[in-house]
Amino acid sequence: MHRNAEVVSEALRAAGAEPEVVELTAPARTAAEAAGALGCPVGAIASSLLFLADGDPVLVLTSGAHRVDPEHTAAVLGARELTRPGAAAVRAATGQPIGGVAPVGHPTHLRTVVDVDLLRYDVVWAAAGTPRTVFPTTYAELLRICDAEPVTVQP
Repeated sequence: MHRNAEVVSEALRAAGAEPEVVELTAPARTAAEAAGALGCPVGAIASSLLFLADGDPVLVLTSGAHRVDPEHTAAVLGARELTRPGAAAVRAATGQPIGGVAPVGHPTHLRTVVDVDLLRYDVVWAAAGTPRTVFPTTYAELLRICDAEPVTVQP
């Protein structure tokens, strides 16, 4: 298993979750690719997106079925502006590459919010540190293991 996936597994264990990291046969850098590989609805994919809220990193876990509305989400977060950093900044903040950012296992704690649309799914799939690794979880467990806030990411 890739070192990033091991770090994620360790973080899940430390949070009291039972990690079941699955290695896909091909990279899945998008929610649609992950859903296709897993045979689940695209909405059940928890896309991990790093944003800067007034310059501070915030991890947004959103349903793969839709996009984050930056203006709406900024207002929900109490920020003036929500912007996307480049790949180098994502890796610096998370220790993981775009397309494989997990909800946990980062060098430091990140403010994390979870899209309420993920509540619609009994099983939610999240990246496990690489574009080839994922793990199943639930909405409630995502909130708990990430010490996250539930939010709407679209008006």
